[in-house]
Amino acid sequence: MRNNKKTALSIRGLVVRYGAIEALKGIDIEVKEGEIVALLGANGAGKTSTLRTISGLVEPAAGSIKLYDKDIAGLDAEKITAAGISQSPEGRAVFRDFTVEENLKIGAFTLSDKMQIEKNFERVYKYFPVLKQRKQQVASTLSGGEQQMLAIARALMGSPKILLLDEPSLGLAPLIVQDIMNIVKEIKEEGTTVVIVEQNAAQTLKIADYAYLLELGQVNLHGNANDLRNDPKLIEAYLGAH
Repeated sequence: MRNNKKTALSIRGLVVRYGAIEALKGIDIEVKEGEIVALLGANGAGKTSTLRTISGLVEPAAGSIKLYDKDIAGLDAEKITAAGISQSPEGRAVFRDFTVEENLKIGAFTLSDKMQIEKNFERVYKYFPVLKQRKQQVASTLSGGEQQMLAIARALMGSPKILLLDEPSLGLAPLIVQDIMNIVKEIKEEGTTVVIVEQNAAQTLKIADYAYLLELGQVNLHGNANDLRNDPKLIEAYLGAH
């Protein structure tokens, strides 16, 4: 089934170094159009380095990153955003002194079509009605869950082909995590491909189509998310049960 889908993002032999430390050791990842692909692993596994390199925030030492067959490895972050990849970073990184609406406008900086920007506002307010209620509120006054919603909404404002989510559940109450995971699924069902980095393997595998398990900068395991949920190695390592 997966082989019949178009490849949206293809990573081959990706190596990332920070000085003498090799954070990624030649990984291969394939993301099919219309999927949620999960990158799972403990702290230091290389998950965030993978996303930051896809986004152009980190320059790869070797390897290729192709967005629909166009090599984007090493391009400036702004060019990669304009090409169709947006990231909601770990720790939310909202502009704390700006209002919700101003934060969202910043997310649309690569777009010049005013009608498209208006449509994007409608779209994100549909996913996150609380942001519409708080659109004139300064971002620093939002709860942690609302700031996470704002970070995802801001990333969606640029009409991305691929949405990168870095630890969207971090530090949030279980009910809020459930809401955000449901919205991520809805975003995918409406046509946006999603790559999600998470330590919360149990929740993520419920919504993902395919998953990669990273350990110490290498892909240790990959497969259909449903299969991995029942994989003894994964369960033992990340779900804390046999």
